[in-house]
Amino acid sequence: MRIAGIDQGTTSTRALTVNSEGTLEVIHSMEHQQIYPQDGWVEHDPEELIRNIRACADAVGKVDAIGIDNQGESCLAWDAKTKVALSPVIVWQDNRTIDKIEELRNEGQEDEILKRAGLPLDPYFSASKLAWIVNNIPDAKQAWSRGTLRLGTTDAFFLDRLTGHFVTDVSTASRTSLMNLERLEWDETLCHIFGVPRECLPEIVPTTGDFGVMDTEYGPTPVTASVVDQQAALYGFGCRNKGDTKITFGTGAFTLMVTGEKIINKPELGLLPTVAWQKAGQDPVFALDGGVHTAGAAINWARSLGLFNDFSEINSFNIPSAINSDLAFVPALAGLGCPHWEARARGVWLGLSLDHKPEQLVQSILEGVAYRSAEVIEAMSCCVPINDALFIDGGMSKNPYFVQFLANVTGREIRPANMPELTGLGTVKLACDVMGHELESVSHFGHYNPEPGGPQSVDKYKRAVAISHEWASI
Repeated sequence: MRIAGIDQGTTSTRALTVNSEGTLEVIHSMEHQQIYPQDGWVEHDPEELIRNIRACADAVGKVDAIGIDNQGESCLAWDAKTKVALSPVIVWQDNRTIDKIEELRNEGQEDEILKRAGLPLDPYFSASKLAWIVNNIPDAKQAWSRGTLRLGTTDAFFLDRLTGHFVTDVSTASRTSLMNLERLEWDETLCHIFGVPRECLPEIVPTTGDFGVMDTEYGPTPVTASVVDQQAALYGFGCRNKGDTKITFGTGAFTLMVTGEKIINKPELGLLPTVAWQKAGQDPVFALDGGVHTAGAAINWARSLGLFNDFSEINSFNIPSAINSDLAFVPALAGLGCPHWEARARGVWLGLSLDHKPEQLVQSILEGVAYRSAEVIEAMSCCVPINDALFIDGGMSKNPYFVQFLANVTGREIRPANMPELTGLGTVKLACDVMGHELESVSHFGHYNPEPGGPQSVDKYKRAVAISHEWASI
């Protein structure tokens, strides 16, 4: 049996399969354009994403089934009859709805949203973006008036367009602020609060099952899994038990901890209860989520500024840590996510002097991402004891300096995946599950322990974060 996974991420779409040795292989990869119409706005072209998914599906050849993972909170509108997109994809990083979010907060709506959806008021989630589309895109307004408007996260658009199934999986729906986390269905009160017409939303279904058939160059192929990318990575790591935790360092840094059959809702800690996955015919598995919005994106930004040229240049530094030289960077370039949830916060450098060189600025960025991730881990460990080591993947997990610093500031063993495509692996494994086939795969991990006397300046760094937070209110 041969199963493919299509990983539709923030910057690229990749097609993956597992070879006969049990190793995941990337068969095809295509980057897509990042569109920035205004300050704080981030969009993708939905037609470009569809083309890339089709190309990836064709590139893997003949397979028995396909699984697709998605960006999570990115969303759009399209027409029910023509399946043509009526809006751009508004990406999870986009903050165009920040004023509406503050309006809802001032109206006292946040407690009700936390109670029902388990999510704080933030432009990161899909609900306010979907409402913005309804109120601001003429084509969407017209489709609504004639009864052909469809709204949803990108997975629902992909499936409707490619297989004719207008559905979204429960893990993705749990990222919208429109799903009742206990009932696992669209919540009328939440839809009313945000101004999203419930009748335009897709059906919520389990993560695995019958998602229809996709036409490829090699004939019709069933789609048997649809899932959020971060939840796919959690599954790919083999995290199944309560307390199992992973961090994916991609565009942002996303921590997920399995909490099992229990919803753990700790809004005072800034953590997000979410659905990890729900297999067909089974109860849902829940998780705690904590996202740092800017991680690898901050490193790419530093490179674009000319602070370094090649990633190999920043794997080690023959100088003291930046924080021990009183230099700190808060990577709030797209706001502060978990556990602060301040969308207006911005990145700050503290302690700059004429003596600092570009390499120290980059060093401080790496450290800042590690410190912010440590804040999330600290909050999670207050809810559920974290099992053993922290598993990590993504581009920054290949940087030895960063991984060692992360071990030092968390005080935990860090296990970076030698195979970087854990998201794709999780998607393939979930697609296999519904076929009655358990995928045998081989995963290898590195090993980093905290160094004695490693950098500890956590309290100093928390003061830097507070300054970033305060900037939003000035």
